[in-house]
Amino acid sequence: MSGAGVFDAAREELSGSPGGGINMGWVAADRYAASTGGAQTALICFDRRGTRTEVTYAKLAEGSNRFASALEGLGVLAGERVFILMPRGADLVLAVVGALKHRCVVCCLFPTFGPEPLLRRLEIGDARVLVTTPGLYSDRVAPYVARLPGLRHVLLAGAGTVDTTGTSTHDLHSLLQAQDGYYDIGATEPDRWALLHFTSGTTGYPKGAVHVHDAVVWHYSSAGTGLDLHPGDVYWCTADPGWVTGVSYGIIAPLSIGATCVLDGGDFDSRAWYGRLESEKVAVWYTSPTALRMLMRSGGRPRPDFDLSRLRLVASVGETLDPELILRARLALGTTVHDTWWQTETGGIMVANYGSAAVRPGSLGRALPGIEAAVLVRDRRGRVARTVDGHAIEAPVGAEGELAIRPGWPSMFRAYLGDADRYRASFAGGWYLSGDIVHSDADGYFWFAGRSDDMINSAGHLIGPAEVESVLVTHPAVAEVGAIGKPDAVAGEIVKAFVVLGDGYEPGEDLMLDILAFARRRLGPAVAPREIAFAAQLPHNRSGKIIRAELRRREADTR
Repeated sequence: MSGAGVFDAAREELSGSPGGGINMGWVAADRYAASTGGAQTALICFDRRGTRTEVTYAKLAEGSNRFASALEGLGVLAGERVFILMPRGADLVLAVVGALKHRCVVCCLFPTFGPEPLLRRLEIGDARVLVTTPGLYSDRVAPYVARLPGLRHVLLAGAGTVDTTGTSTHDLHSLLQAQDGYYDIGATEPDRWALLHFTSGTTGYPKGAVHVHDAVVWHYSSAGTGLDLHPGDVYWCTADPGWVTGVSYGIIAPLSIGATCVLDGGDFDSRAWYGRLESEKVAVWYTSPTALRMLMRSGGRPRPDFDLSRLRLVASVGETLDPELILRARLALGTTVHDTWWQTETGGIMVANYGSAAVRPGSLGRALPGIEAAVLVRDRRGRVARTVDGHAIEAPVGAEGELAIRPGWPSMFRAYLGDADRYRASFAGGWYLSGDIVHSDADGYFWFAGRSDDMINSAGHLIGPAEVESVLVTHPAVAEVGAIGKPDAVAGEIVKAFVVLGDGYEPGEDLMLDILAFARRRLGPAVAPREIAFAAQLPHNRSGKIIRAELRRREADTR
């Protein structure tokens, strides 16, 4: 079936949104509830203390209707941006689905980000509503709320007191109880903006990738073909919704299919995770190589202690899944891990080792049905080569080039917020350019070789070096800084910063620890450097830009 045929078939299955069109929130909650009566469990939630709660599809539909009605009552308009900064749990999902029903643009933020990354995203996204907890708001946002003049409402879930200066704050649960369980969803055009996901760049501020309501068509279709997910399956995606995976495949895709989603708001604990897989009878598990490495290091071989016989498929995303890890995970879990490949910009899985086919260890897999992927030749300047009439040139089998996707799939991003030039530069010769260097084999499997830029992949989280550098350079002792990714056995890479000190400052352990602590306070543990090296000077090109490749060579020479 052609790409258009695959997409149209899925659209037909998902049709029926009130008011016409296709509303992602309605598809994720009400569609399945209406067809089954809503008694099936939609969410199984564990908080940080391990307390377990369940939410049925009927309750999800009703609760998200209440949230949508609350936004309407506050005067929030369709198209305005609702940001969500919360731990994984039912409140987060209700907010996401409810805001989508109200046709707002939803953006989830990573709770371990420090104030600076959070504020930049709130500023770039022009946040109108923030849904969060009293603790996160007090620690990360309230002291800097003057930087957010457009933020009109803060909805707080949970106990705690906050400084309400400059904002209109509301208790989320009281607000929801004041609404009824009905909400009239308006007409939702397929190309209406729905989701905003931030992805870091190698220069400048993070990029806000915009996705539309029609993206749910691909979330639904790809979860079936790429993850072998079916109605009634118990499914667990370990990604936080602050990452695109945690929204696309942690919330929207499984709920659109009618699966039961496990959400764990606690920290990593190997026995607790194995216990979740066993007690909840998880059938499909979507996780990351970093999580698998942590399990292998701390959990040993769990099968004598845990019954994982219900685990039908394990899939991985976010970073390289090496053959050795696949072997070790198979011994521990009793099933083979299937790698998948996609990006924030693609909005959904493009390439995967299908659940129905044998895994080729080390391979990203093959393009999903409906997706056209290719390896494009790059010229000496690192750009995609083109013929005289502007078409890109496909590389022969086995030759390295840039992985590219033919535009037109439903979850393709539609803009970089406020940056039309950067968006246009993401396409060339009739293809979306991923920036990943790969080669393909004769059977259409793709094999990852590396990135074409300076992005740092730490535990599946892409970190732009400029975002780290722009904060560290504000430390009074720092004159200049260059950030790179340093190989790490667990996280894949960690952030390492090379620091040139200003006049009057001398290298030393106390100063190093002070700079590291400063970075952690401002950036948060997910983005801050783990290591610092003092340098007399940094390498620059003729235009004055730091040559990060030379810093990586320096780092390699020390190992």
